[in-house]
Amino acid sequence: MSAREEVLARIRTALGETRAPVPEVVRDYRQAGNAPADAALLALLVDRVEDYRADVLRCGPEEVGATVRAALTRGLGEGWAAADVVVAPGLDAAWRPDGCDVDDDRPAVQLADRAAAVTAVAVAIAETGTLVLDGSPACGRRALSLLPDCLVCVVTVDQVVAGVPEGLARLDPVRPLTMISGPSATSDIELQRVEGVHGPRQLFVVLAG
Repeated sequence: MSAREEVLARIRTALGETRAPVPEVVRDYRQAGNAPADAALLALLVDRVEDYRADVLRCGPEEVGATVRAALTRGLGEGWAAADVVVAPGLDAAWRPDGCDVDDDRPAVQLADRAAAVTAVAVAIAETGTLVLDGSPACGRRALSLLPDCLVCVVTVDQVVAGVPEGLARLDPVRPLTMISGPSATSDIELQRVEGVHGPRQLFVVLAG
């Protein structure tokens, strides 16, 4: 008998044969429906993301590549080089800066040597200003969004939903979900805000559409 089986056996013995029925979980969460994102919803997303001290750059679908480069310039300075940037393996080729590296199976710690990463998202939640990455090729592995100091995420308008219930309905619950609400920050020491402790210090959102 394994340690897990032994612990579970002791729990069953302690509970005895009479167990209270498990109540049904009510899941009638407030939902706004799945209508396409309108101007008000996009404005809400921008407001919440910027409230978290992230930067939002809006553009048309054909301008994503140029806007990603503009975000990198804003985050890294005019002298940034393509070698400083790593992108998710499934990121749209038109969105990638020329000459940048594509993430592969290298040790994750090596990603900390890169100044910036560029990924897509699985869904963006307007009410909470949250970007969700699901580990798909376009989003990349979790380390890609955590180790480089600057993160650029591309969001298309069809990925924007109103609230958390709508967002979760679009996601596969067994995938490794990473929820990002602004740059990494903590106020653990004397309530002084420090950014970049547990993840990227800078977050840029390219909102396309």
